[in-house]
Amino acid sequence: MITLFVTFALFALAMAAMGIYSVMAYMVSERTAEISLRIALGAEQWDVMRMILYKGGKLMLIGTGIGVVGALLMSRILSSLLVGVSERDPLTFVGVPPFLALVALIATYVPAFRAARVDPMQAMRIE
Repeated sequence: MITLFVTFALFALAMAAMGIYSVMAYMVSERTAEISLRIALGAEQWDVMRMILYKGGKLMLIGTGIGVVGALLMSRILSSLLVGVSERDPLTFVGVPPFLALVALIATYVPAFRAARVDPMQAMRIE
């Protein structure tokens, strides 16, 4: 039973990371003209990365807050499935959100890194 839960949890983590990556990559592709214009006008690569990481970080904090509140509300319902763990286990509520935030940060970093490497001339030609 635990193996099944762990398998589903890892699958859900991978799907969430791919979803975050997809949303951020789509956002970057939609804003390629803006990003290339910023770079052409003198923005540093770090400025572009910071802009995208800030956007992803804001979404990550909102999602983490909703997830923690939802987990607190659902913990009483799922308490019958928890064996050897209290329904409000502090390790779970303190350890899991930073780990998920790290996964979200990595999934956001990849599109941000690619956006920072955009060649302004090539991006303007495409538009």
